[in-house]
Amino acid sequence: MARLGILLLVFSFALYMAGIAVSASTRNSSPTDYIVASCKATRYPALCVACLSGYASTIRQNDQHLAQTALSVSLSRAQSAAAFVAKMTQVRGIKPRERRAVKDCIENVRDCVDRLSQSVKELGHMGRAVGQDFMWHMSNVQTWVSAALTDANTCLDGFAGSFMDGNIKVATRRRVVNVAQVTSNALALVNRFAARHRAAALTEKP
Repeated sequence: MARLGILLLVFSFALYMAGIAVSASTRNSSPTDYIVASCKATRYPALCVACLSGYASTIRQNDQHLAQTALSVSLSRAQSAAAFVAKMTQVRGIKPRERRAVKDCIENVRDCVDRLSQSVKELGHMGRAVGQDFMWHMSNVQTWVSAALTDANTCLDGFAGSFMDGNIKVATRRRVVNVAQVTSNALALVNRFAARHRAAALTEKP
């Protein structure tokens, strides 16, 4: 057990030193360079940069601000998608199975909005939380964002199969896939913030 503890400490220190190296390389670079480097941790880096580069002055090369902004962008996209999908039930000529899929999707995306809204508020209330308090807040955020991503993907599952092909499916998927992708990116940046914070805290212990 002692050896395992030492190995974990060494690994955490390595992560922290890597973070210092990244911070040092970006300290004298532009805020956009920091975003580009950070977005490499996401599944859709180009989309990540496109969504966040306009907020570079707000993010200010700060991991928590980056995660908060990513979540806010994801929430905005989810709210827009929810409003759009809600209108799909009014499309003339919609088939019964399409209507059922759309209604289920509406619920999924609304749940996604609720969870992302909770996440944005939770991360915003963290302040300078440390230790177990930090872990509790981050656990809430990570759980809600992960659930929001599941909600978006569940909506998409409702349109699976060639028998659902058509304009309704294409239009709905276009919006919800974007929500899923930006939410995936937001979760990656939240996880990155949590990991870097924990690694830094471990190295500060006597």
